[in-house]
Amino acid sequence: MLFKKGAEGNLHLEPFKRVLQIPGDGKVMVKWRIPKQYRVEELDMRLRSSRTALEAKLLSDAKRAGVPTPAVYEINLIDSRIVMEFIKGKQVKIVLEGLKSVARVRLCRKIGRHVARLHRAGILHGDLTTSNMLLKTNGMVYFVDFGLGEYNPSVEGRGVDLHLLKRSFQSIHFRIAEQAYSAVLAGYRRELGEGAKETIKRANDIEKRGRYISKEERAWH
Repeated sequence: MLFKKGAEGNLHLEPFKRVLQIPGDGKVMVKWRIPKQYRVEELDMRLRSSRTALEAKLLSDAKRAGVPTPAVYEINLIDSRIVMEFIKGKQVKIVLEGLKSVARVRLCRKIGRHVARLHRAGILHGDLTTSNMLLKTNGMVYFVDFGLGEYNPSVEGRGVDLHLLKRSFQSIHFRIAEQAYSAVLAGYRRELGEGAKETIKRANDIEKRGRYISKEERAWH
């Protein structure tokens, strides 16, 4: 069953037993990377295969770094397919504004700590938005969709990750954006200590760069 269509892959929710062909209850999430017709077929297959392998590794390494992510059950590089755990939760995008202030701050601090753990492990999520975070009823926050992620320990890369999250708050949750991002930074600092300063400063610098580039230049880029 098609669960979600994406720019670089489609998600299907399928029975565990049918996909993995071993005894088991419940569902699994299957991500298929979509062929791009504008690319040479051989190049397209190679790119989709390498991105599939990278995403599976990022999911596993993020979990080892202390960030909840779906467990990877199976990888098929020929079909560019990942079979992973189905996380039953609600998108943070949907629930964030409905939370009471104290609960919202607590959640955003937790998100900040998770982002810091990714960065400490040299992982960039690449698409840090509240759409790619799932909140379970037990309070755990899962990070999903590492399709644009990479291994990059640079301050610039980390700054871009934080900047993207701030932009997500401003565009989707503008009413509570300042409170949410401040709480994320508090969690980020708590996890990384002094090491957080340089990244937060870089995120602020990246925001200023975008603010002062003319519309014409932004359109050209």
